[in-house]
Amino acid sequence: MEKIVSLCKRRGFIFQSSGIYGGINGCWDFGPLGVELKRNLKDDWWYVFVQQREDIVGLDASIIMHPDVWVASGHVAEFHDMLVDCKECKHRFREDHLEGDRCPDCGGELTEPKAFNSMLKTRLGVSDESAVDTYLRPETCQAIFVDFKEVYSSSRTKVPFGIAQIGKSFRNEVNPRNFIFRSREFEQMEIEFFCKAEEEEAWFDRWQRDIWQWYLDLGLTEGKLRWYEHPKESLSHYSKRTVDVEYDFPFGWGELQGLANRGTYDLTQHTNHSGKDLKFFDQEAHESYIPTVIEPSAGADRTCLAVLCDAYCEEEVPTAKEGETETRIVMKFSPRLAPIKAAVLPLVKKDGLAEIGQELERKLRKKFNTFYDQSGAIGRRYRRMDEVGTPYCICLDYETKENETVTIRDRDTMEQIRIKMDEVADYIGQRCSHERD
Repeated sequence: MEKIVSLCKRRGFIFQSSGIYGGINGCWDFGPLGVELKRNLKDDWWYVFVQQREDIVGLDASIIMHPDVWVASGHVAEFHDMLVDCKECKHRFREDHLEGDRCPDCGGELTEPKAFNSMLKTRLGVSDESAVDTYLRPETCQAIFVDFKEVYSSSRTKVPFGIAQIGKSFRNEVNPRNFIFRSREFEQMEIEFFCKAEEEEAWFDRWQRDIWQWYLDLGLTEGKLRWYEHPKESLSHYSKRTVDVEYDFPFGWGELQGLANRGTYDLTQHTNHSGKDLKFFDQEAHESYIPTVIEPSAGADRTCLAVLCDAYCEEEVPTAKEGETETRIVMKFSPRLAPIKAAVLPLVKKDGLAEIGQELERKLRKKFNTFYDQSGAIGRRYRRMDEVGTPYCICLDYETKENETVTIRDRDTMEQIRIKMDEVADYIGQRCSHERD
């Protein structure tokens, strides 16, 4: 993890928020490469689970909602962590993260557990006197339930169907840790899928298959993925069944995505608290009912971290000196997720190669994210591109001026092929697209 965190900071993937003020624990900023990686990940999720399906529609709801939403959902009453304090060093811990009954830092005696609501409060209003307390949302799904009737009536969708949303959530984590795995501000990719109760098991199984396949399509190593079934006694207050996709991070197994059968809990709660009827009316059957909800809920930040961990690779490769090797650090991202798809590298700056390279890079930039680099030895430039995961490097040399061909180097194999310059965009585009056959 230390190597990955160092690379992320050095190459502009992820660094701590408010760094010049000493940073703020549990908050992270995605730099120039990190924001591209995360955007590509979210775009891929949206493409697979929304754009390519006829039974899913999208939503982008407000982060701040009416405070009664969180009363109805059970968060005000149920969304608690049990905390203990060390009587000696005064450090605070979540009870469920401890092994044993002594302080893990100093061995001191611990206090009795106390409940702590992990929602982040805010105040809404033009003055302190008139402002009301509410919360930054701890999850994105409640807006989907509140807007359920608006969405299905305006989009003319019928059960079974789903509503998808990507957005920020906030939790006042007691012990943010493991880089961006557990933080106070994070992004979720969630779907609430509404179906009839008699079909819930079949839909749950189908969603399990689709979720698993998506992680494999991202290029994650299958041997580092597993399903974890939550025991009945530890299920959330709303859940009938929950399974998690977990990834084997350097710090151990951690959840990437939960798949829950929420039953009719949420729509029933909001119906009772708001006084509004949130039943679905089936015009063909002439009946109204509250559908069951199957919820795939993925963490965008955690999945980014899994992609970074899985891509990181150190290889021994030969140098220009016979018999000598050096360590090559390479991020083997799926080309679909790579922040930079291609780098244009003229062999030398002179003899017009720089101008040809700059013009080629401008044309390619209209189709996908590119980078131009003419500084330093070509081998060093290849290494820089390897370290940020660029799948293809395009080298222009003296032969380029003679016949308008270039060399394309593959990041993973380091093999090179020569093609016509006007074929480069199609060659790279076909290999970096997230479209499926």
